[in-house]
Amino acid sequence: MSYLCSSNQLLMANNPIRMSKLRTVLKLYCQGQNKLQISTTTRLSRNTVKKYIHAFIGLKTTWEEINQRSDKELNELFCKEPEPVIDERLSPLHDFFKTQEKRLRQRGVTLLRLWEDYHSQYPDGFKITAFYTHYNLWKKRVYPSMHMTHKAGDKMFVDYTGEKLEVADPHSGEVKTMEVFVGILGASQLTYVEAVESQRVEDFISCCENALHYFGGAPNAIVPDNLKSAVIRSNRYEPKLNENFEAFADYYGMAVLPARAYKPKDKALVEGAVKITYIRIFASLPESLPTSLEELNTRIRALLEVHNRTSFKGRTYSRQEQFDEMERATLQPLPEKRFELRNSSVATVMKNGHVCLSTDKHYYSVPYGYISKKVRVLFSKSTVEVFYKYERIALHQRVRSAHNYTTDPSHMATQHQVLAEWNPDYFLEQARGISKDVEFYIAQVLHKKPHPEQAYKSCQGILSFAKRVGHQRLIKACQRAHAYGLYHFRAIEDILQRGLDLFDIEEERQQTMPEHENIRGKNYYQ
Repeated sequence: MSYLCSSNQLLMANNPIRMSKLRTVLKLYCQGQNKLQISTTTRLSRNTVKKYIHAFIGLKTTWEEINQRSDKELNELFCKEPEPVIDERLSPLHDFFKTQEKRLRQRGVTLLRLWEDYHSQYPDGFKITAFYTHYNLWKKRVYPSMHMTHKAGDKMFVDYTGEKLEVADPHSGEVKTMEVFVGILGASQLTYVEAVESQRVEDFISCCENALHYFGGAPNAIVPDNLKSAVIRSNRYEPKLNENFEAFADYYGMAVLPARAYKPKDKALVEGAVKITYIRIFASLPESLPTSLEELNTRIRALLEVHNRTSFKGRTYSRQEQFDEMERATLQPLPEKRFELRNSSVATVMKNGHVCLSTDKHYYSVPYGYISKKVRVLFSKSTVEVFYKYERIALHQRVRSAHNYTTDPSHMATQHQVLAEWNPDYFLEQARGISKDVEFYIAQVLHKKPHPEQAYKSCQGILSFAKRVGHQRLIKACQRAHAYGLYHFRAIEDILQRGLDLFDIEEERQQTMPEHENIRGKNYYQ
């Protein structure tokens, strides 16, 4: 393919010309045709033809020698690059860029701020538009892979490598593949690498948390790829995040900014870190397979330290040095306790003010105002939290004993709380509407339990007899049960079933023995 001379080069016309056409111009000239004839034949302007013929004459060569040369050699002879005009202000400008470009990674420092500092040092230097243009040209030449400037303490990018590492079981000899997690801070490019069994949400969160502890702080945001452990459903405007991963990020004060699907520039930094991981860690691992995941991570950590302390190519400082200088102080402090992965379930608050954690079959109390409400129960290894409309209403230590209750006394009904439908006053008021004797008996039933709420079912059952047998029979039954000193539902039920309430207690005590011919009587024994 013939080369073109561009329009801004020295010895050619305004439009590009192919070397084949240049050969035609020179051949026709050597055959004796004039400039007008050549212009008509080649359809080039006479000025263009004149310039190339003038250059040919200046070379003092022959057509035979020219025809033996390649297109590249002809291009060099007839299309010489113009000598660049070097502005004496460029050298100090480039020196300024070298010393000041790291400042752009600090919060609040913009390119405008750099220009103001440059203009104060060099009042006769470039104006702002030229400053921006030369900075972009310098950046592309010095850092051709740099697409964006990252602020210190702003983002951590995370991803998994495509290649996997292997671990050999020391007993069975079975070889298992391990995923490899990579995390990198945007500004300093300090990197964290860890092998893990899977990409499940618990392993992914554990790796992200270990990375934060390796860095010694948390950035403002975390940028994951669209793996299911982080993003359930990707969306350009509002992706749906995994609930546990979102809770993890919130616990450490980080926003989640998933990389857009099919937009590799969003995660270019971590993709580059993955490639470097292959070169400096994967390729440097010993050939013998480790016998455990812990041993593999020990090997990785040693190589990771070497990587982070190796100077950048073309620079005099390493990732670790850059992190210590400009990013360590900008990270958020970590909480005292690590994040605990939580599971979720939905439950309805029972009438006794408790919810059941079905996993353990254990019951936990909630404030009385939420009876009959549907709530979300979030539980971890050590705690149980109950939420209603995104507000936490109860927090308990997790207890794994089945069919038992964990009750917070502050959740129990008191005169200082807004009482729900079921409370001691409710049952006493219902009993008072029947009789004072029934009210007294219900009060005793409530009193006999450690918490009145635990007697609500008994009170409900006792008062329900008023509709089934009538008020009078219930009053009599309560009087008789009180006389026996029995204060529970079974006592009332037994009295009513046996009809004992139909007999007056005093009459029963004074009732005489009936006369009958088969009854001897007391005189028989005298």
